Amino acid sequence: MRILFMGTPDFAVPCLEEMNKKGYEVVSVITQPDRPKGRGKKVLPQPVKVKAIELGIEVLQPVKIREKEYIEAIKNMNVDCIVVVAYGQILPKEILEIPEKGCINVHASLLPKYRGAAPINWAIVDGEETTGITTMYMSQGLDTGDMILKEEVKIGREMTAGQLHDRLSEVGAKVLIETLELLKLNKAPRTPQHDSESTYASMLSSKTGFVDWENSAENIYNLVRGLNPWPIAYTMYKGKKMKIWKSKISSDASSEEHGKIIKVDKSGIYVSTGNGVLVIEEIQFPNSRRMTVDEYIRGNVIENKIVLGE
Repeated sequence: MRILFMGTPDFAVPCLEEMNKKGYEVVSVITQPDRPKGRGKKVLPQPVKVKAIELGIEVLQPVKIREKEYIEAIKNMNVDCIVVVAYGQILPKEILEIPEKGCINVHASLLPKYRGAAPINWAIVDGEETTGITTMYMSQGLDTGDMILKEEVKIGREMTAGQLHDRLSEVGAKVLIETLELLKLNKAPRTPQHDSESTYASMLSSKTGFVDWENSAENIYNLVRGLNPWPIAYTMYKGKKMKIWKSKISSDASSEEHGKIIKVDKSGIYVSTGNGVLVIEEIQFPNSRRMTVDEYIRGNVIENKIVLGE
């Protein structure tokens, strides 16, 4: 099969690597334009572009995929299938209708749950114990196409979004190859999604990470894991933004007001919540590095009885 691959971030790289390893003919790669990254805002190539160049595959980087010249370019590739993994732009109907075997998407959830931009993060934030990979035929709706294959992945109790991302990217590559093998044989199933069972994984922003201390310790713990490594949960300590990289739930009880620091020692900052006590273990203040609370209090003071978030 002749395949056009469309993807952009690290999550998509294992899929491209695995197709190349298994001998699939990837005729071209389309990825997002290079963009400024990091504190220095240096323009860097997208991860999929880096891998495609390494593999000797042609790369196209349209600002808008729906422009006529790119639609015509795709038509002229004479591909049997388009594989889309976290590309970052919505494909118009004209592109979806080009390949004979369809446009196949690798999505990081067990559809129809967690349609949308951030399924990995929200699965953890919501306290799910399992998630997975779904391959599907793409349609014009948001992750609404008929499903092909699914594989479940357990979410470890201490797993962060970054760790789950890496695990799902590996599973995604495996499930994609299984899907392509079925497509080659014209044996790929089509299972319609039930919209009534769908949930939406909205896009993340820095504001997503603001901790509401009226929430339970369990919910805040899940927020901290689900937003690591980005955008990172945070609170305010004496007017300064304090990022929370790691936490745990204490067996202690507290009748103090929500958000009040009830104890500070080398194991962490103990904070009263709407239900239970959360221990903040790793923090980061502006213009400082990430560090454990134990490291921080060796040269700084975290005051007891301060109410966080104010």
